[in-house]
Amino acid sequence: MLAAGGFSGVILALTPSRAADAGSEPIAPIKAPFDMPQLQRPQFTDNRISIAEFGAVEGGATKNTEAFAKAIEACFKKGGGRVIVPKGKWLTGPIHLKSNIDLHLEEGAEIIFSDKFEDYLPPVFVRSGGIEMYNYSPLIYARDCENIAITGAGYLDGNATAWWEWAKKETKEGFRMGAEGVPVEKRVFGTPEAAIRPSFVGLVNCKNVLLEGFKIGSGPCWTIHPIYCENIIIRRVTVDTHGPNNDGMDPDSCRNILVEYCTFKTGDDCMVLKSGYNQDGWRVGRPTENVVMRHCYSNEGHGGLVIGSEMSGSVRNIYMHDCEFDGTDRAVRFKSRIDRGGVVENVWVENVKVKNMQRDVIILNMDYSSDRQKVLVEKPPIFRNIHIKNVTGDGAPVAITITGIDQSSIQDIHFEEMTLTSRKGAVIQNAKNLSFKNVHITPSSAPVFDLTNVSDVSIQNTAAPAGTEPFLKLQGAKSADVRIESSNNAGAKNSFQLGDDVPKDAVTIK
Repeated sequence: MLAAGGFSGVILALTPSRAADAGSEPIAPIKAPFDMPQLQRPQFTDNRISIAEFGAVEGGATKNTEAFAKAIEACFKKGGGRVIVPKGKWLTGPIHLKSNIDLHLEEGAEIIFSDKFEDYLPPVFVRSGGIEMYNYSPLIYARDCENIAITGAGYLDGNATAWWEWAKKETKEGFRMGAEGVPVEKRVFGTPEAAIRPSFVGLVNCKNVLLEGFKIGSGPCWTIHPIYCENIIIRRVTVDTHGPNNDGMDPDSCRNILVEYCTFKTGDDCMVLKSGYNQDGWRVGRPTENVVMRHCYSNEGHGGLVIGSEMSGSVRNIYMHDCEFDGTDRAVRFKSRIDRGGVVENVWVENVKVKNMQRDVIILNMDYSSDRQKVLVEKPPIFRNIHIKNVTGDGAPVAITITGIDQSSIQDIHFEEMTLTSRKGAVIQNAKNLSFKNVHITPSSAPVFDLTNVSDVSIQNTAAPAGTEPFLKLQGAKSADVRIESSNNAGAKNSFQLGDDVPKDAVTIK
């Protein structure tokens, strides 16, 4: 584990000069509490080809889709290299990358994507909402490629407001087809009637991917969406999105990922890990694993580090450290439904600063209600082996929320060295094997710990703030073995409140 280190979101913001030089900046060694390869930038030949050489017209009015395609093809045929987007405004339809291509945006370059839906046809293979299908092409797309990159200090403008009105009328046919096992080749959409929005950057089954230095915003749906990819580096990217479902980054059944020095201001979750939806996710059966997120900053978004809710293929081996969240809804957010299946395990979070949280600082929730699809099969998820250390901050409605379900308790969750102020403290139900060591929560309304149907809980080296009534509220017939150790509860007038259904020996004080 790394030592704590203070920093401010101000210094994390990426200046153009830093972006321009980012490609030569060394990548620090990855130190994770699990086996993780030391990722390296993909290497490219010295070939340099400008889109202007193939007739691209600057100004933002002439569509340059063909010029982009010809430049990429010419560079590919030479063995790869850098396709240059010069300073200026360049309108285009979808850009399809090929192996060994670095799409490089010079400082002052702006790619503006067409808002004509038909430009993104014919349909291509994607995963949308955790379901495999054929749909409109992502604005930038690659499939089965190796050694690809998007780099430079320019801006990718999705120009996507025309897509956003589809958010409330999207067909649910893809979810039905996934549940019923309809062959993927028959799941063909790409029509305004189906209204399934594409991702901004969609990379499918690619290896050795670098995204570095640019700013991206205004996409139709999920912003950076690698699917079935391996060895991904995303660094010094600024994601500024405000549309519906405009997640920042959505690694989806991917492995070996480094995200660092990125800045998020998103209309949905910031960094969110996916692995498929229900039956279709179980069929594919590919987890997202080996992910390191470090030195990132967010000042808007539904969650900083998020897992789910599409996590049926499982998510494991995740390490976030030395990040700062100011004004996001939540800092750490795990979400699933009672029928989602999948396992979320081996997660480490440490050295995180938060302030002005709009909701929970940390929330682990197996009863996520925003997904209104019908429950088709009872297959509860599993959350286990999660470690959260050295989280500090103030100004949140809730410090910690843990919501397991009757069929599956959230288990093996360990909190250490935390100092938080909030309106509510730790609100936990259906969980077991929890530990709180040197965790100091100061809620404006009692209790500090509100526990229901929990067992094997250790609370060590904490104190009840003055006026807390009670310090601990324990309910539920399944509650047992709650241990208060080496703690000072003198500040609480009434230290404990036990529900009528709680065994009298459920709480011990040492």
